[in-house]
Amino acid sequence: MSSLRLATMDDLDRLMKLVAAFHAEEGIAQDDETRRGALEPLLQGSPHGAIWMIGPSMAPVGYIAVSFGWSIEFGGLDAFLDEFFVRERVRGRGMGSEALATLLRALSGQGIAAMHLEVDTGNTRSRHLYERMGFKTRDHYHLMSQLL
Repeated sequence: MSSLRLATMDDLDRLMKLVAAFHAEEGIAQDDETRRGALEPLLQGSPHGAIWMIGPSMAPVGYIAVSFGWSIEFGGLDAFLDEFFVRERVRGRGMGSEALATLLRALSGQGIAAMHLEVDTGNTRSRHLYERMGFKTRDHYHLMSQLL
């Protein structure tokens, strides 16, 4: 159905277009220079995260970006699903579900103890996907952020 592969610097131009499409859809304001600066270290092997491309090498239909951390509560390495995007025209065909399931199995096999994510409360389609994949809302917890 879909293929999933680790993105490299060879994917930068295609990835920039996909990320820009995701940001436009989500209302995230970011210029190309900032976007490129956030992507390049991950494509060059940063230990802080990685990006996987979904679909054919020359015409990917999406991507999954993950950052890595450490959790005492979860007993070691954990990951945060930072961005997950599949082009609108191919959604609903199972490519995203398959890619995410493949990635979760691979990360589990590499010692990642937990994967976290946030989803817009109004995005029921994505929320249902994540629930089907085994993600659960953590009662009594609320993600908070501060820009530094």
